[in-house]
Amino acid sequence: MARARISDDVGIPAVDSAVREAASRDAIATAVRYTLQLLAERFPGNTVEVRVPPFGATQCIEGPKHTRGTPPNVIETDAETWLALATGTTAWADAVETASVSASGSRADLTGRLPVLRVRD
Repeated sequence: MARARISDDVGIPAVDSAVREAASRDAIATAVRYTLQLLAERFPGNTVEVRVPPFGATQCIEGPKHTRGTPPNVIETDAETWLALATGTTAWADAVETASVSASGSRADLTGRLPVLRVRD
C-alpha cells in the first residue's frame, strides 16, 4: 500500500515552521516526511535507507536492491539534523564529521543530493 503523498502546499509551510520556530510535533513530523518524500522522488531507488526516527524513513538511490532484513546502506539521524541537511543549513560532511548522522555502508552518502528544499529568508 502506497503512502499518501504530502502536497507542496502542506509540506513547504511545515518545513518552514519546523526550521524557523518552535514547531509542534505534528509540524515536525510532516516536515520530515515531506523532505524524505522529496529525496525519494529526486533519487529513486532502494539502495540506501534514510531513517529519521520516530517520524519516517525512505529508500532512495539507484543501485542494488535489498529485499530482506537490514539494508546494507543505512543513514540515520534526528529530526533537527535531518531538516538542517534537507534545507541546506548544514552540510553533509559537517553532519558526518560531528557524528550528527550515522551512515553505514559503502553507498550511505548523500553528498550532492542535499538540500532537497531551500527555505527562503
